[in-house]
Formats: sequence, structure tokens, C-alpha cells
Amino acid sequence: MRNAITRRRALAVLSAASLVLATAACGDEDKSGTMEPGVRKVQIALDWTPNTNHTGLYVAKEKGFFAAHGLEVEIVQPGDADPSALVAADKIPFAISAQEALTQARAEGAPLVSIAAVIQHNTSGFASPKDRNLTRPAQYAGKTYGGWGGPIEAPLLKTIVAADGGDAATVKTVNVGDSDFFAATKKGIDFQWIFYGWTGIEAELRGEPVNIQYVKEYDPALDFYTPILITNEKRVTGDADLVKQFTAAVSEGYTYAAKNAGESAGILLKAAPDLNAELVKKSQEWLSPKYQDDAPRWGEQKAEIWTGFSDWLYQQKVISTKVDGAKAYTNDFLPVA
Repeated sequence: MRNAITRRRALAVLSAASLVLATAACGDEDKSGTMEPGVRKVQIALDWTPNTNHTGLYVAKEKGFFAAHGLEVEIVQPGDADPSALVAADKIPFAISAQEALTQARAEGAPLVSIAAVIQHNTSGFASPKDRNLTRPAQYAGKTYGGWGGPIEAPLLKTIVAADGGDAATVKTVNVGDSDFFAATKKGIDFQWIFYGWTGIEAELRGEPVNIQYVKEYDPALDFYTPILITNEKRVTGDADLVKQFTAAVSEGYTYAAKNAGESAGILLKAAPDLNAELVKKSQEWLSPKYQDDAPRWGEQKAEIWTGFSDWLYQQKVISTKVDGAKAYTNDFLPVA
């Protein structure tokens, strides 16, 4: 499986044009939200192939939490059309995305809304094989970063290197696309941006441990939510009961997964048997406590996180229009703690 960050990176370059093109290719029929007696059929699109970021969804389905809320839920993997674009156009009601993607999309006019933080704190960082001896961002000077060409990479790198007293201008960046971290770092790349909960755990299992500098440790604005559960403004205002039922069931799924890592890993593997079982189990052990972490309830989002990161994106010229962070998210559909 390729680096699980890749899909979210792709989401982060959404523009109004891509939203229009993606949705135009999908036809006019909304295949979610159809009614049957006592049961409502709903789709949620993943941001990438199944992994431990998604475990709570599969737990909610397997344990009957969705059914208990009157929902029959289909978990779909992303196809040619971007899931966020489909949600923006109300082709499907829900998807997994990331705060950087949603903020950039809203800057382009997309009516997306985050209704829950899947993981409470940002677990991504710049990682390198231990033999490169990169233990702080200032040491990136003169090294080669393997990037993917997204708008957030350069300012993110510059911010954390400068925060550590280094000069990001001396870092060489090579576009490696979707190249696997392990392959890239054996071919001249010194470090890449990864999520430790998947690629870092895989490195441990391979006997190729990494050093990682988590971006959130160098600027409070970089502790943004990734991934997140999203819907659109139309659903929030016109289909609030569905959003509340769905969010409640998902909350139950992630709360259960947070307390039952081993069983939940087994549920994910049952749904996605092609995954590396050892990686899933170890990743789940590492990630389960981080779903809720220090929040009063799973999914809770803070205004300062949305406002701070939105302001940072604007200051870094990643977005050219200021985004009102308070309108980009809501906690209103989460169950009472």
C-alpha cells in the first residue's frame, strides 16, 4: 500500500474548476439518501484505500451502530471523481477529507463543512531513515526532500525549518509523486512528509526505523485536523436529522475503536483482507488512543484550530481569499459528552 497521506495531499489541491469538472462527470442522480421503510441508505466516500484512519466507520457498520440509528451505510473507495467534490455537489452526503483540503476548497467557494475530527491532533511529520541523522528541522539544510508538488509543502517546510533556526532555502526539493517512502529514500531522497501511524509503523516492522519531526511541534497553527468527516452546507441546514444520526453512529464506532484496538483491527481486516495484518494491528494499537486523545469527546473541534490554520494558509499565500474558520466546521451534530 502506498503512503496513506497521498490521497489527502491530492485533496489539498482542489480548486473551483476541479470541483465543477469532477461533479459534472458524475451524472445527476444522488444515489445516497434514498428511503426504504424504516431504513435510510447512505454512502460515505473514503479519502484513500481502507486503513486505520477509517476503522471507526467499519466498526460502526460491523457492530450495528449504523443500523441502530436507522441507517444502511455503504463505505465506498474514491474513484475518478474526488470525494470532496462529490460532497460539495451533494452527489453523496459524507466523505473523509482533511482540514487543509476543506479550507482550500472553501476558499474557492465549495460549500463543505467538517462535522468531526477523526483524529484529535496532527500525526504527520517529516521523516527520514535514522542513518541520515536528521533529528531537527534545521538539519534539513543541504538535504533532499521528496515532495509531490502540492501548494502546502513549501510553506510547511519553510515554517518548521525557520522555527528551528534553519534556512529552508538550502533544502533541495524533488517531485517524487506517489513514490513509496522506502523506495524514495533509497534513491537519493533524504526525507518525506508522512503520517507516522501508517508509514512510521511500517518502518518499525520492516526494521527500518525513522526519525520524525511532527509539524505540530513547531507552530500551533500546524496542529490542524487530518483526517476529518465532512458533509455540505445543504445537508447541515436541510437534512440535519441525517447528519445527526450518521455522526452519532460514527462517533460510537470511533469511541469503541479507541477502547478496543485489537478487536477493531480485526474488523478492519475483515472488511479489507488484502491489507498487511501485522501492520494493521500495530497501527491500530498506536492510533486508537489518538482518536479522542485529550478532547472531551471524539470528534470535538476547536475554533482556534480552524481560525489559526486558515490564517496561516492565507499568510503563506496558499489561499488568496480569507476563509472564515468558524463557518468551516461544526460540533453541533456530535453526541453530548
